[in-house]
Amino acid sequence: MNHFYPKFLDCLVDEFAPAPKVFLDTGIPHGSHWPEALRKALLHSKIMVAVLTPPYWESSWCMAEWKSMRAREKKLGLTGVERPQGLIYPILYSDSDNFPEEGLELAWWDFKQLAVPEPAFQESRAWPDFHWKVNALVQDIVQLLPQVPEWRPDWPIAERPDPVLMPSPPIPRFDL
Repeated sequence: MNHFYPKFLDCLVDEFAPAPKVFLDTGIPHGSHWPEALRKALLHSKIMVAVLTPPYWESSWCMAEWKSMRAREKKLGLTGVERPQGLIYPILYSDSDNFPEEGLELAWWDFKQLAVPEPAFQESRAWPDFHWKVNALVQDIVQLLPQVPEWRPDWPIAERPDPVLMPSPPIPRFDL
């Protein structure tokens, strides 16, 4: 949120006109029924840029989105021998040693060495490397966009998680 998303948008505007719409769930208007807003956004999304971290795989909402896009890929005959490119564009931001097998199947952009959340990162020597890596990623997505099929009303979508809200994690207990 601090670095990747704003830099991604800046680079996208510089590389593609008109700039594609990018949905981030923090942009859902207050008072909206957010499960349906997420559903609508997913149904109308051409590519899902998944920022992979260990919590990603534990989020029932992220898994519903992942399964929806995987079902769409299957319907379109993507991610197979003849057409290996899919609709999920993964970005590795941390870990990967503890990902489920399905998280290890797709080739990702590796940002682990540049995943620094502190604001001071923008003043560091690594910032230009981060910028150029995001820009290269965006150029790759820009080449992919024309190949993505247009929206269809029959895209498969996974059911929303039940319960709708994730339960709070248990409070850690320490035995001394």
